[in-house]
Amino acid sequence: MKGRFIELWKRIGAQSDPDPEFTKLQTVYSQPQRFYHNIKHIGNCLVDLDSAKHLTDRLDLVELAIWYHDVIYDTQAKDNEEKSAQLAYDVCMTAKLPEELAKEAAALILATKHRGVPDGMNARILVDVDLSILGKQVQEFDEYEKNIRKEYSWVSEDQFKQGRSNILQMFLHRAKKDALYSTDFFRNKYEAQAKRNLQRSIDSLLIR
Repeated sequence: MKGRFIELWKRIGAQSDPDPEFTKLQTVYSQPQRFYHNIKHIGNCLVDLDSAKHLTDRLDLVELAIWYHDVIYDTQAKDNEEKSAQLAYDVCMTAKLPEELAKEAAALILATKHRGVPDGMNARILVDVDLSILGKQVQEFDEYEKNIRKEYSWVSEDQFKQGRSNILQMFLHRAKKDALYSTDFFRNKYEAQAKRNLQRSIDSLLIR
């Protein structure tokens, strides 16, 4: 992971030392309360990005956004994406990267709020990569659901079941109405399994 980050830092022309920057990311993503939104999640996102790299001519931009899209993650806050986007922007400016790149990376991170169909191919790729877990095989998806529950351990069981089912139903409704994934590539790869996973998890939450 460190080697990959350093290579990205060099390719985009960052003028700061990548070693301490990676250490900061690794420290943040290794916080004990992060059971899913951790460095493993970033690694899995990068694997999915690699499989879809033919979809974009701005691969480095999308990868940069992946590294920073969950850098701020507080389950009791509602502005994690905004803060993550701002931090990514600030890091880019400190590294003397073009402001346009900093703005583009921040905009991509904001798309991971998942409030609708992303605007532009790069945002669609990033969002599909972020949502790829929904279409993974049963064992991996179930582990994801368990880890999300752990991240919200401060929420009562009844409140969690209601809130979580609402979120999953939103995604399932989107999948049934049109499509969950915004690119044909990820739709063909994950859509069918995602629908099954979402329905099964919703049913499980409702009958507990």
